[in-house]
Amino acid sequence: MGAPILILISADPKTTHRANEALRIALGILAGENDVTIVLRDKAISLLDEDTDDLVDGDDIAKHVATLKKLGQAFHIEEPAPRDGNRDRTGQNMIPVSPEEITELMARSDRFLIFQ
Repeated sequence: MGAPILILISADPKTTHRANEALRIALGILAGENDVTIVLRDKAISLLDEDTDDLVDGDDIAKHVATLKKLGQAFHIEEPAPRDGNRDRTGQNMIPVSPEEITELMARSDRFLIFQ
């Protein structure tokens, strides 16, 4: 495995292409056999909604999420307080994390990309 890379997405996929581009870039980095952590904050959490019709790049987002699912990629979802276990809203592994845990994930990463 390559160097750990964190991708933090807080861009609103209902108003900007940035959230979709972040997923596309994450797929590219994963193809290079890198260790990738994806963190969704704020409105970016809607990237994992079952219905993507209201999202700027809804069809592409659905394809990217499906591919990430096939690859077994987890999404870390920022929540006010951590919860035990994982949630599964769309068949995708989702790990709730606190802001403090996001800081820890960043500290353990060699590189990170932020999409706001």
